[in-house]
Amino acid sequence: MGDIEEMLHKADYKNVLRYFTELSRIPRGSGFNDKISGYLVGFAKEHGLRYVQDELKNVVIYKPASAGYEGHTGVVLQGHMDMVCVAAEGVLHDFKEEALDLFVDGDMLGAKGTTLGGDDGIALAYGMALLADDTIAHPALEVVITTDEETGMYGAKGLDPSLLSGRFMVNVDSEDEGVVLVSCAGGLRVNGSLPLGRTAAEGDTITLKLSGLLGGHSGAEIHKYRTNAVYLMARLLFDLKHWAEENKADFMLLSFSGGEKDNAIPCAAEAGLIAKKEAVAVLQEKIGSLFSGYEKELSAREPAMKLSVTLESAVRTEPARAVSPADFEKLLYLLMQAPDGVQKMSGEIAGLVESSLNLGIFSLGESEAQFRYSVRSSVGSYKYFLRDKLIFLFDFIGGSCVADSEYPAWEYRRDSVLREKFVQVFEECYGRKPEIMAIHAGLECGLVCEKIPDMDIVSIGPDMKDIHTPNERLGITSSVRVYRFLEKLLAAL
Repeated sequence: MGDIEEMLHKADYKNVLRYFTELSRIPRGSGFNDKISGYLVGFAKEHGLRYVQDELKNVVIYKPASAGYEGHTGVVLQGHMDMVCVAAEGVLHDFKEEALDLFVDGDMLGAKGTTLGGDDGIALAYGMALLADDTIAHPALEVVITTDEETGMYGAKGLDPSLLSGRFMVNVDSEDEGVVLVSCAGGLRVNGSLPLGRTAAEGDTITLKLSGLLGGHSGAEIHKYRTNAVYLMARLLFDLKHWAEENKADFMLLSFSGGEKDNAIPCAAEAGLIAKKEAVAVLQEKIGSLFSGYEKELSAREPAMKLSVTLESAVRTEPARAVSPADFEKLLYLLMQAPDGVQKMSGEIAGLVESSLNLGIFSLGESEAQFRYSVRSSVGSYKYFLRDKLIFLFDFIGGSCVADSEYPAWEYRRDSVLREKFVQVFEECYGRKPEIMAIHAGLECGLVCEKIPDMDIVSIGPDMKDIHTPNERLGITSSVRVYRFLEKLLAAL
């Protein structure tokens, strides 16, 4: 990491990038909050600042107003400490123990073979830089860093609102410099299961590995209509099964899985088939033919997708356990019928996705298939419709569903002092107006507004690309520019 720090030193300002590299040494995947939460507490102690660490490991660090700002409205700077942990295919990385291996590519910062955690490590770096700097002008500051945002916003849900006295809040969990977010969708998660029987099967094993799809954030990039690897693999199995029945080349399903996070579009999937030796060659040929058709169909959206097909003529001491034909039919029916991706566009804001859902994780166990969906909508009634649609479909086919991890939408505030001041300072700094937007991705802002209705909020961030994927990148000079802007915004409040 030393070489990276040296490379970033010339571009750094107020230690923002140095703090980010320090944070990249600390494991902070969702659900593993002790180390990063403790690190933030240690930072507060080192700088003599009052802090609160609650039972959920949320951390709030307080800094008194600078001279002359004592009577101004206090400011909350908010982000989350956890990151999505995804490694590229073939990369082994222990996110619970190992530091990220950072690299610089031009003006972008990335991590070798893994997600970077710019979402939302940059919020922590900004907060630390502001708290450590006694030269800037600012109202009273409350830096709030929550836990487990990526898996259900549990930290924000459990945050005690009495800990916050500020009524201006800057959420730093966005990915486009020059864009200020003022509204976001609400959402929930649906966990489904389908019981499956197994039966003895003999033959050769065909393993299918689908990879190279773009994937991405199921809220921020759902409008790009990227292909869900689980559904594409299911389509391949569906098409292959239909053809095999007509051509007497039957096969059975041994295994099937795809996706790592329910809020990420799966970029890879794997399936194992078993077939009699005399059918294997024609099945392999048909698989290649089907995939060639998919490549032509999807080339513009998924230029790098690939399928590997391997054959194993195993000598078994006992028969394999394949999914029973009837339950294989049920599984394919469910995957072919269940909705996925964009479901409805906003009727009020051009180009904005109103409602969507994403099958982020699918796995086939010994006795059941498990599905994990992320459902998003800026309209509560349609969010519940999508939830109930999934429940109805699973119940109809003999499965079951449970919904949890619900979070509210952050509704647009027509009268916003903070937004007006933001626009004014932005024009002074950049010489142009910012883009004011609503987004489909979920933010913790809705939960904060639910607890503190008079909280005036904007959400900002530097340039980031491909978050929630191993291709994640953080803009270096963009990160510095946004921090400089934050200093000027605080001085103007």
